[in-house]
Parts: sequence; C-alpha cells; structure tokens
Amino acid sequence: MRHRKFLRLSLGWRILAGLIIGILLGVVFYQNKTFIGVAQGTGTIFINMISMIVLPIVVSSLTVGIANMGDLHKLGRIGGKTLIYFEIMSTVALALGLLMANLTHVGTLVDLHSLQATDISQYVASAKEASHHGIGDILMTIVPTNIFAALSAGNMLPIIFFAVFFGLGVAAIGERGQIIIDFLQAVAETMFKVTSWVMQLAPFGVAGLIGVTVAQLGLNSLKPLGLFILVAYATMAIFIIGIMGIVAKIFGFNIFDNLLVIKDELILAFTTASSEATLPRLIEKTQKLGVSKGVVSFVIPTGYTFNLDGSAIYQALAALFLAQAYHIHLSLGQQITLLVVLMVTSKGMAGVPGASFVVLLATISTIGVPASGLALIAGIDRLVDMGRTAVNVAGNSLATMVIGKSEGEFDMAQHDAYVASFKKQK
Repeated sequence: MRHRKFLRLSLGWRILAGLIIGILLGVVFYQNKTFIGVAQGTGTIFINMISMIVLPIVVSSLTVGIANMGDLHKLGRIGGKTLIYFEIMSTVALALGLLMANLTHVGTLVDLHSLQATDISQYVASAKEASHHGIGDILMTIVPTNIFAALSAGNMLPIIFFAVFFGLGVAAIGERGQIIIDFLQAVAETMFKVTSWVMQLAPFGVAGLIGVTVAQLGLNSLKPLGLFILVAYATMAIFIIGIMGIVAKIFGFNIFDNLLVIKDELILAFTTASSEATLPRLIEKTQKLGVSKGVVSFVIPTGYTFNLDGSAIYQALAALFLAQAYHIHLSLGQQITLLVVLMVTSKGMAGVPGASFVVLLATISTIGVPASGLALIAGIDRLVDMGRTAVNVAGNSLATMVIGKSEGEFDMAQHDAYVASFKKQK
C-alpha cells in the first residue's frame, strides 16, 4: 500500500525524496568505499539508460519535423534566429556573472589555505586537447564523414546536421517519403513511451548520484566555499526570474507558468546534473506547450550544445572569484576581454566532457590565475553543476517558445490550456 502511495506522488516529489535519502545515506556512509561503489553504479545505470533514449528521439523527431517543414529557406531563418538568440542570452549570462562577482567580492572572503585541492588531471588533459581546436575546427567537425560513427560517439552537432539534410531529402521526394515519416514518427512515440518507463527509476538514480557526492566530500568540506555556492545560486535565480522573465514577458509568456510546466524536468536536471536526462521529456512537453514539432526538434538539441546560460554564469563567477582569492585586480577592460575570451572558448569546447571546467582551465591563465587554483574549487563543482544544469534546461525551454512564437509556429490556445491543466493539479 505504501509503495502505491509513493508511486501516486508526482515524479518531482519522488525525485526530491530520492535527493534527501541520497544525502542522508552519503552522510551515514561517509568515505565508505562499498557504498560509494554501489551508489555510483546505480547513478551511472540511470544516466546510461537516459543516454540510450536521447539519440533515437533526436534523430526521429528532428527528421520528421524538418520533413514536415520542407522549406530550406525557412529552416535557415530558424537556424539563424536560434543561434543569435543563444549568443545574446549567453553573453548576458556571462555579464551577469561578472557583475555579481564585482558586487559581492566573495573571493576576497575566502582563505585559500583552508581549501583542500582536488585532482583535476582529467580536465587538464581535455583542456590541452581542446585548446588546439578553434571555431573553424569545430565547424569542420559538424559535417560527419560517417553518421554511424557520430551516433556511436554521441556527437550531437553532426547528428543534427545529418538529420536536417535527411529530413529535407524525405520532403523532396514527396509521397514516397511518407512511409519514412510514418516510421520515424512511430519510433519517436515508442521512445517517448520508453522514456516514461525509465523515468520511474529517476529517484533511485538521483539518490545514487547525490549520495556519491556527499559520501566523497562530506558536509564539512563545503563550508569554506559555502559563500561562493550561495552567490552562484543567487545569480542563477536572478537570471531565471529577472532576465528570462523579461524575455518571456516581451514575447507574451509568463516565466512562472513555464517553470511550473517543466518543474519535474528542472528537479531532474538539478538532482542529476545532466541536461541529457531531461531532453526527451523536454521535447515532448514543449510540443504540448504549443510549439511546432519542427521548431522543437531543432532548437532543443542545438541548445543542448550551444545554449548553456547556467554554465556561462558559473564560468564568469568562478574566474573572477579565483582572481579575487589570489588578490589579482582586473580592470574593466580586462574583464571585458575575459568576457570575450569566455564567449569564444565556451563555443569552441562545446561537447567536451566536463566542458565548464575545461573552459575555466583554458581561460584563467589569461588573467594570471594558476591552474592549481581551479583545483581548490573542483570539489564543489558537482554541487554548482546541479544549479547551472537546471538553468540550462530552463533556458532551452524558453528559447524554444521564443523561436516558435517569432516564426508563427506557436499555438497560444494550446499553450494556455496545457498551463491551466498544471495549475489545476496544484
């Protein structure tokens, strides 16, 4: 009976329960290698199951959406709007991060000697490899030589490129392509059903992932960097409620309505620190919010790589935080240069594992902060990552609605009805 009552709770509440249980278990089994191994395995299995679903949904949904759109000029316009919007919002997020760091001066309040360094060798290797690749090299890798190799590696941009052209090809052959559209539509619907099954395991995956973090770090190790975590979350809240709220208002939306609809996805993103975990359900929900399949299936997978507002906030805050901690004064001109460098570096390293941390490693040397300084905040990266991932997901949801509205690919009546259904649940 209790098991049934638990299942009747919304997914968001069950995930929060998993988060609390994971934290308690991490405290109880602090530094227990057996628990860490089991919890890590549980969390990894859940993330792997989500990863298994993502690519079939992206390929099938994007191909069907583009095939139904069938207009290369329109697709180019949507693509241009999407990338411009992403760049503007990311730049605003970086500027907000720098502003908050200047206002709070939180780095000057931290004693570097009280911090315990964490091994960052895995990120150093990635930063050295990625730093040799400029924007031109990234653009060259968008075109896949072997789509199956791209699918195997999970490289999102080459997959999007192929799916767009495949969808246009299907549209070009007319009625003969309908069988492909029907098949891929069935694939997408099947994978959405599989997603609903996998999501029932989310509370267990979340408990494992957060349990590992707490068991490895312990709660005491968080105290010296507590102020940085607090400022980071305050900045992210300002961005969502303030900046995103203004953008939503301009396009005729209420940001709180949007957050209400995707609350389960935000909780999942926060607790797993994985945007990938929310991608299938976000595609499904934004369509129900009134955005056309063509816009949704293009904007959300692209945003998964390029629209990382939460990561931008963290990168700007962390860079200035470390500069302040090392008593390095940066003039306004130097901070503007830092903003530009972060803009370019973050785009050049899209898709690199641990991208936010790698971007910082490649950037902080330009302002005189030693790489070893980043090892001092590496321990709390996971906790900040939870917040920035939730911001990324919220940003992608709003971006989809904004692009859909600007293209006339948006049904306001359907949006209002869907939002009303969530308000009734409250």
